[in-house]
Amino acid sequence: MIRKDDCYKIGRLGKPHGVKGEITFHFSDDVFDRVDADYLVIEVEGILVPFFIEEYRFRSDETALLKLDGIDTQEQARELTNSEVYFERRLSDEDESPTMAAIVGYRLVNDADGAEIGEIIGIDDTTANTLFEVSRTGASPSDHPVLIPVAEEFIKGVDNENREIRVTLPKGLLEL
Repeated sequence: MIRKDDCYKIGRLGKPHGVKGEITFHFSDDVFDRVDADYLVIEVEGILVPFFIEEYRFRSDETALLKLDGIDTQEQARELTNSEVYFERRLSDEDESPTMAAIVGYRLVNDADGAEIGEIIGIDDTTANTLFEVSRTGASPSDHPVLIPVAEEFIKGVDNENREIRVTLPKGLLEL
């Protein structure tokens, strides 16, 4: 069984394309192409299911037309519309430097004392400065995530094995 902790989200399936089972794939990380993946993991009714890739072709830098094994009709493809697409961490090329999509789920740790700041729950790249969206450790579910700039001078190290990023933040940043 594939666990969500072992994967990271790389996109979402869109509408069917044509009548032979092709479906539009909107992706934020092209890791499936970089590592020549055999399959993608798709969330179907809350369960992560691997689907083998028959073929795909890019339509833009963020969209591809995808043909999955066993999905041969427009109706079958339509059933997957809006499904989240994941990629298994163990198959990715993140050993050197993980992609932004791959670090969602990493813990942010204070480099000075080793205290956990929180978990990265998202990346906001809609502004000029990319931000980590961090759910603070010990915060209530109703608390808003803290936004922390993704800046080289703050990041002291990345530990992919333990899925953590060590940072030194300016005084008072977490209180904003």
